[in-house]
Amino acid sequence: MQERSDPVPGPHDVLLRITATGICGSDLHGYTGENGRRHPGQVMGHETVGRVVALGSSVPADLGLVPGVVATVNPVIGCGSCAECVAGTHQRCARRQVIGVDPVLPSAFAELMVAPAGNVVSLPDSLPEEFGALVEPLAVGYHAAVRGEVTPADRVLVIGGGPIGQACALAARRLGAHCVVVTDFNPSRRRLVGRLGFAAVDTTVGDPSERAIVLLGGPATVVLDAVGTTASIEAAFAASSLGARIVLVGMNAPQLSVSGYALSTYERTVIGSFCYTAAEFRETAEWVAAGPAGLVHLIERRVSLAEAPRAFAELATGDLDASKVLVLCATGGKPA
Repeated sequence: MQERSDPVPGPHDVLLRITATGICGSDLHGYTGENGRRHPGQVMGHETVGRVVALGSSVPADLGLVPGVVATVNPVIGCGSCAECVAGTHQRCARRQVIGVDPVLPSAFAELMVAPAGNVVSLPDSLPEEFGALVEPLAVGYHAAVRGEVTPADRVLVIGGGPIGQACALAARRLGAHCVVVTDFNPSRRRLVGRLGFAAVDTTVGDPSERAIVLLGGPATVVLDAVGTTASIEAAFAASSLGARIVLVGMNAPQLSVSGYALSTYERTVIGSFCYTAAEFRETAEWVAAGPAGLVHLIERRVSLAEAPRAFAELATGDLDASKVLVLCATGGKPA
C-alpha cells in the first residue's frame, strides 16, 4: 500500500472513485512474476466499477457521464485511428494500451483512477454496484463464445471452471446453447458451476473427456479452452468432433504443443480469443444491467484495500480458494 497523488483527468478523461476491483488470474500471475505482463511497482487492476467524480473539459455530454453515476471501464485503449480501431476491434490495435497491464497507466487497485471517457460505460444505479466489476471478465467469455460462433445447435465444452470458464459457460447460454458442460479439477469451482446451472466434470477421476461426451450427448462441436496449456488443448481434441471449433481464451502457458494430426485429419479449427470488441463490452454491460440470474454466485470473497496484499499472497499459495475476489476500494457501493 502506498499513498500517491490524486490523478487529474485530462480534457477527454473521466475521474472515477473506485468502488470495487476484481483480482484477475493475470493480475495474480503478474504478482508472482510468472508471465512478465506486469511490472513491480505498477498499480494493477482492470475489472472495475466506480462512480464518476469529475469530467475533463472536452467530454461529450451525450455519453451520459455525470458526477455520481455508476460506471465500469473497458480497459482496452486503442490508438483510435488505425483500421482495427475504425472497425471497432480495438483489442487488435497494434498500439493498444490496456489499463492494469501497461505500467504507465495507474489503474484500478486504488481509490481514484482516470480513464478515457470513451472507455467508461455507465450502469443503472439500481444494479448492485459490485456487479459492475464483473462486466470485464464476462465480456472476455462472451467474446470467446462469439469467436467460436456458438449457436443453439452446438454442444459446448468449457475447459476450466475458474472465472473466465464461468464467463464462457454463461456466454454460451446467452447465445442460446442448451448443452454446456464445464470441466475442472477444483471441487469448489465445480460446485459454483453447478450453482450456475451447468454440469461439471471432475478432471481428476477416470477419463473426463468420455464423461463430458456422455453429458453433452456427443462430442463437443465447440470447445472454449479457458486454461491454455498443452494438456487443455489435448483435452479439447479428445472431447470434440470432426470439424469442431476450439477457442483458446486461457493464457496459462506462452507456448503450446499441438497435435498436427488431431488438428488436420479431423479438420478442427483453433481460434485465438483476446479481450473483446468495444461493442461486446457495452453489450455485456447492458446484459449485466438487466440482472441475469446467477451473478451473485460469481463473487466469493470481498477484501478491503488494506487486506488486498494478504489476499494476493494467499491466492498465490493456494491458501485462499475463492473463485473471484473483489477488492473494495471505497465505501458506499451497494452490496449484492
